[in-house]
Amino acid sequence: MVSIERLKVGIKEFDSIIAGGIPRGFFVAVTGEPGTGKTVFSLHFAWQGVLEGDRVIYVTTEESRESIIRQAQMFKMDFAKAVNDGKMIIIDALMRSKGDEWSIEELEVETLVEKVIEAKRKLGYGRARLVIDSMSAFWLDKPAMARKYSYMVKRLLYRWDFTTLLVSQYAITTSEAFGFGVEHVADGIIRFRKSVKGGVLRRYLLVEKMRQTPHDTRMYEIDIVDGTGMIIKGPAGITKEDIALPEKVKEEIKKAKKKSEEETP
Repeated sequence: MVSIERLKVGIKEFDSIIAGGIPRGFFVAVTGEPGTGKTVFSLHFAWQGVLEGDRVIYVTTEESRESIIRQAQMFKMDFAKAVNDGKMIIIDALMRSKGDEWSIEELEVETLVEKVIEAKRKLGYGRARLVIDSMSAFWLDKPAMARKYSYMVKRLLYRWDFTTLLVSQYAITTSEAFGFGVEHVADGIIRFRKSVKGGVLRRYLLVEKMRQTPHDTRMYEIDIVDGTGMIIKGPAGITKEDIALPEKVKEEIKKAKKKSEEETP
């Protein structure tokens, strides 16, 4: 029997859903609407890497570095200390500050890859974790390139011993930022959803795909708790179809997928 090294996400109940963790070297798509918990999930993954002595790189495209540090602090994750101790590098692709060693001035995939490799060299040899939150920012004005860009990131970073979360989001009113470009190249897919029931916001996650892993296929309800982070409340007792996107939106997504496949070189 082949032994598979797995990296814990740091959410106890979730790690048991995927047989103990994400296989080393995997590229995992983390997709869903805004406000479903994708960033909090990514913070857990990054912090667990700090605790285990991994080299950790977090790329933020939709929040500033300071915002990510503050958010992590809410869940007792000291990203600031990890950065100061040389255990973690946060690459800021939102503020694009000139003169900042770990800022990306141009939102281009090639620039991203170069900066991530530079950060890995800085942190040194060893097992590494990478979060790109989110990839959607790189193709918002050219959605047909999503698949090509996602493949490029995976191909160029594969040999650098990264286990990677590629975050991608979409709005229910448009398919332009949909995560199918990431999903096409991913070794795993973790999908986040939300709904309002009885006037209360509820969040869910579903592991749709995880290669080499006997994962749980049930939808799970989750919560985000101040001072703790993400918790798994238990199986939701609903199906994927219960919180599916509207038919009109699904048709838009299918059309966008087809267009992407036709236009991608």
